[in-house]
Amino acid sequence: MDNQQSKTHWKRLINPDHIGAYAFNPDEDLTVTIDYVRREQIVGTDGKKEEATVAHLKGHKPLILNVTNSKSIAKLYGPYIEEWAGKEITLYASMTKAFGDVVECLRIRPNVAKKRKPQITPDRLKKAIASIVAGQYTTEKLRAQFDLTDAQEKEVTEAVQAAVEGTNA
Repeated sequence: MDNQQSKTHWKRLINPDHIGAYAFNPDEDLTVTIDYVRREQIVGTDGKKEEATVAHLKGHKPLILNVTNSKSIAKLYGPYIEEWAGKEITLYASMTKAFGDVVECLRIRPNVAKKRKPQITPDRLKKAIASIVAGQYTTEKLRAQFDLTDAQEKEVTEAVQAAVEGTNA
């Protein structure tokens, strides 16, 4: 079976000014923050200039908002584009019928995906535990920064308990 995640979509090589479905791997979601939304002149792939509603995203290329995606954001945050600034949306690639063909498109999930904290490597966990025991770091900061497995939680708890018992002995 081909691994599509290691392949390059041909539209990525064109590098347009706006984010598109081609920027996503299959089954990939991307949660982004809207910086601002406004009407502006865009240039299509055919070189034709037209007016469009564009959502400028923090840290990403802007997203041209069609009616479907505008309605999706309005369902999340209300109808006023000024109130969309600073709000998060979750994008994903889909397929739609357009111009007598089935084409790729970007869509917006009806709810914002919760951002997951990264996992911590065993080596980094050992360093974090050493910092906690030394009083330079806290378990609260560790849990705020990383998603710990049950085994990692146990390792942290046991190490902290052993350190406390060692100082109380």
